[in-house]
Amino acid sequence: MAQDSVGLSSDYQFWMQKVSTWDQASTVETQQDTCLHLPRFQEFLRQMYEALKEMDSNTVIERFPTIGQLLAKTCRNPFILAYDESQKILIWCLCCLINKEPQNSGDSKLNSWTRGLLCHVLSAFRFDIREVGLFTQGLGYAPADYYPGLLKNMVLSLVSELRENHLNGFNTQRRMTPERVRALSRVCVPLITLPDFEPLVEALLTCHGCEPQEVLWPEFFDAVSEAFLLKKISLPTSAVVCLWLRHLPSLEKAMLHLFEKLISSERNFLRIERFVRDSLLPEAACHPAIFRIVDETFRYALLETDGAPEILATIQVFTRCFLEALEKENKQFKFALRTYFPYASPSLVTALLQHPKDIPQGLWHQSLQHISEMLREIVEDQTHGSYGGPSDCWFAFIHFGGWADVAAEQLLRSEADPPEAVLWLLAFSYSPRDGSQQRAQTMEEVKAVLGRLLKLLRSPGFSARDVQAAAGQSREEAPRPLECGPLIRRLLLNFLLWAPGAHAIAQEVITLMASTREITHEITGFLDQTLYRWDHLCTAAPASRKLASELLTELRGQV
Repeated sequence: MAQDSVGLSSDYQFWMQKVSTWDQASTVETQQDTCLHLPRFQEFLRQMYEALKEMDSNTVIERFPTIGQLLAKTCRNPFILAYDESQKILIWCLCCLINKEPQNSGDSKLNSWTRGLLCHVLSAFRFDIREVGLFTQGLGYAPADYYPGLLKNMVLSLVSELRENHLNGFNTQRRMTPERVRALSRVCVPLITLPDFEPLVEALLTCHGCEPQEVLWPEFFDAVSEAFLLKKISLPTSAVVCLWLRHLPSLEKAMLHLFEKLISSERNFLRIERFVRDSLLPEAACHPAIFRIVDETFRYALLETDGAPEILATIQVFTRCFLEALEKENKQFKFALRTYFPYASPSLVTALLQHPKDIPQGLWHQSLQHISEMLREIVEDQTHGSYGGPSDCWFAFIHFGGWADVAAEQLLRSEADPPEAVLWLLAFSYSPRDGSQQRAQTMEEVKAVLGRLLKLLRSPGFSARDVQAAAGQSREEAPRPLECGPLIRRLLLNFLLWAPGAHAIAQEVITLMASTREITHEITGFLDQTLYRWDHLCTAAPASRKLASELLTELRGQV
């Protein structure tokens, strides 16, 4: 407690000097310095209030003899009063100075002086124009009634002027000068979180001049970006798009903010979708420039995390939300497909864009065959030409991860021999870096596991140990390559969900499978993803959906 007291006293001297400097001269430099220190000064005011509320007014004056000067100068600074919660905290501090039971004339004078400051802060802090005050008094208006209306009219006037500026284009006689636009953006920095100023912030963001360089103040972009991410300001998508197009660091901060939210919460597709939608990234990504930056950020995140399931899930959810936003904006692509996916073949992207729910289930096999053949031709025959190689094809493919899930389900729901094209597609989706020989080995192993599982389906009954042995998960089996493990487990989980005879032993099989925390986490993620996909495909039987939900609840209780 003593250390806190020493720290507050030290901060008090620093801010007393700062506020005095700001109060003595109103220059561009002092205004910039004020705006730069606003967040820290607000935090100091908050700490000051926490200390003052524990003292009576006499102790406050004894401890901080110059506090009246500090608070009075603060009350005269419109930048501080307009910033975030500073006005409210300042009022709290002033209330601590009032002596509820004044003992002498000194206490009464202090109370009167403090109430005067409170009246100033509560009513007339936005403007200090004596003529306006006399005029409103003559009309019978109280400052509290007049100033909000004056502020609203001033903002609307500036918004109208900026919109005319945007429409006039090269008509220099009717345009607002770049210097004035820049100055206006600077003045708005401490006012951004005030609801009355939101129309002006939006107008500044969406107003495009003809100047070769950005005219808006850099700190304006930073302040808007921070306020938007912290939900202290509400902006339409068009204004957010302008913010991110005009200020790349703001878009980068939005992506980092999304990743931070994903990392700090457990993997859950519904939660991921909520985070992605709240970010406005899918709607903004309808603009190709923003899509490319977001997409490349996802690619780097995949490389840095070695293909973390959370990042893969986010990419798939983002792509689905992006396509929905694109369809809502325009039924057809306003830009060519290659504008969004320049590293992939347009014919491949066109095929991937066809959502399984829009194709009859009887034709799913044909779509899988077509996608697999195109990918295999590019990856193994090296015919990609101007398009990317295997890693680029895989990156394009994982955006539409539903096709890999459909492929795994189709292999188990067909009694015929597994088609080589579908086997290749699954092997490629799980191990894109493998060469042809390694991938062929994976396909043979998957084919063998499928044969044993389908044989179990035709038997009158089977146990959890039988399923484990068929999948090659028993300890007696020779260890398989690491790449095969997740793919085999996915096939086995699909078998448990789709085969009616496996429902009764599903919990026991999963208990045998989940030998490590990592595998338990992987199985939980698969079940969550499956339920999320079924909600959009509506292809699962009620019994399978109920089983998946029960298994997921049980596993989440263990993780």
